[in-house]
Amino acid sequence: MQRELRKLPSVDALLQERAIKRLLAQSGREVVVASIRTVLGEARLTIGSGQPCPDTSTLLGRVVASVSEALRPTLRPVINATGVIVHTNLGRAPLSVEARLAMERAARGYSNLEYDLEAGRRGSRYLHAEDLLSRLTGAEAGLVVNNNAAALLLIPAALARGKEVIISRSQLVEIGGGFRIPEVMAQSGAKLVEVGTTNRTYKRDYAQAIGEETAALLQVHHSNFRIVGFTHEVHLEELVELAGEYNLLVFDDLGSGALLDTVAFGLAHEPMAQESIAGGADLVCFSGDKLLGGPQGGLIIGRRELIASLREHPLTRAVRVDKTTLAGLQATLLHYLKGEAVEKVPVWRMIATPLEEIEERAEGWARRLKGEVIPGRSAVGGGSLPGQTLPTYLLALTVPSPQELARRLRMGEPAVVGRIEGGRYLLDPRTVLPEEDEGLLKALEGSLTG
Repeated sequence: MQRELRKLPSVDALLQERAIKRLLAQSGREVVVASIRTVLGEARLTIGSGQPCPDTSTLLGRVVASVSEALRPTLRPVINATGVIVHTNLGRAPLSVEARLAMERAARGYSNLEYDLEAGRRGSRYLHAEDLLSRLTGAEAGLVVNNNAAALLLIPAALARGKEVIISRSQLVEIGGGFRIPEVMAQSGAKLVEVGTTNRTYKRDYAQAIGEETAALLQVHHSNFRIVGFTHEVHLEELVELAGEYNLLVFDDLGSGALLDTVAFGLAHEPMAQESIAGGADLVCFSGDKLLGGPQGGLIIGRRELIASLREHPLTRAVRVDKTTLAGLQATLLHYLKGEAVEKVPVWRMIATPLEEIEERAEGWARRLKGEVIPGRSAVGGGSLPGQTLPTYLLALTVPSPQELARRLRMGEPAVVGRIEGGRYLLDPRTVLPEEDEGLLKALEGSLTG
């Protein structure tokens, strides 16, 4: 063993190799030296187990591979062939071309993020989305924070801290990652008062809970589950009426939120932001990166004086959004204003894609990969429209090990994620952008023959 160990080159010796010198120029000394030490350490272990010393060529190859792995970004593009449109684990909503370009322009150099070009003095970053939000929803004013959980934290922190906020027990939602509405609200300093039961809550339940410490009534949409059967919930209009009698505020958390009517696409109705404003809610909050189809953000709309109070609260600075988010959001909202969201926003393009177009793409994939086309269902996902699906056609691949094929595709470039059902590997064209088809097919061809 000692004889084999003595054959191992030193770190300095490997640094003099031509291949390593090229690597140093490309990748920097620190990562290269660390990789050399790792490779040599692993070699010592294999020698200690009775294996011969690897030759220099083998060691160099391992160093190159180690450096490549060390510098490989952990955040990588993925082709989503799962059939889940707003896939939380895969980054939620993909952005439109215009939104991506707007974000790149904002990041390229300086901008008037907080500068009034006309007046020549400091301005507000929130103006870049407020007017569009108001025009699209009918709200007096708007504010953007970094996600909807932050919005739900900020609203009671600014307007109900130390006071009571009443909510139905049926709306004590747990959102992704184990975050629960009561826990988020507790951090705001407001006291959550639960009324009614899991399946039935009435207007009188809210009325009986109202006291001197009550500041607001809160409605939270069942974004990611449904309660069916013997149920009853209080409509927003009833809450607004009751709040008016006691001079209370009404907060409406839509969760995903939509600006287009999902019924027009064969789905159940998802609450729309403009409906909540028309219904009399004082403040409405919803996500920017789900059904809206923009970058991550928490959008708050409502009465002007309440939005002003939120802007002045210290927490707002901690949850504010950056220039690229505002640029992408503005571009996304412009699609809605121009009536082109269905054609330009990827989420809505996927929802609206005709079934015959999906079948045609699936058949094209099948001809190239020798798979089978079968009917299936796509899900909207993203904590919206629970249980609602759209008809689709799937490419079904029968292989010896669907799990191994799935692993190869996940580890490839680009990474591909599909799903396994009935012992077959399935891919849904609905959630694959047409411009991704060739990359998907090449990845599949490589994995199927590898």
